[in-house]
Amino acid sequence: MEDMEIVEIGASLVGGDGHELDHFQRFVRPQRRPCLTTFCRELTHIAQADIDSAAPLPRVWSQFEHWLSSHRSRLAGWASWGDYDRQQLEQEWRRHGLSSSLATTPHLNLKQRFADTRQLKRAVGLKTALQLAGLSLQGQQHRALGDARNTARLLPLAAPPDA
Repeated sequence: MEDMEIVEIGASLVGGDGHELDHFQRFVRPQRRPCLTTFCRELTHIAQADIDSAAPLPRVWSQFEHWLSSHRSRLAGWASWGDYDRQQLEQEWRRHGLSSSLATTPHLNLKQRFADTRQLKRAVGLKTALQLAGLSLQGQQHRALGDARNTARLLPLAAPPDA
């Protein structure tokens, strides 16, 4: 994770009924390694040109925080599929000296919650979780907004075990 940099930010704001209220998506131009690896391009289907024309993380993060601030009153928490994204964000905030309202907002590792709720022996990937829930993958896998939207679709199906 130390060598990784954020190349895309995607978020889906969902209401209590699970429907999307708004979304955010931006590409990010990495600073230390501005050229995407072949692995990254093949996994995400992000073109180098999209990254070359993108703003660096501090500017994109400012745009994200501005977007998020308009929804502050509705924000009960945020979720990601696993802890990788949360850890990567925290690392980038430190590296760039950024502050984030997400740092003080409750985070839910939905990958683990889904496994616990479904009493799975181990946590599964997002695509497998969707299949287990009888849902099909929507959008492009491994793209920030698509993954955020697919994760949000699983929120209602991963109620706390004690609920």
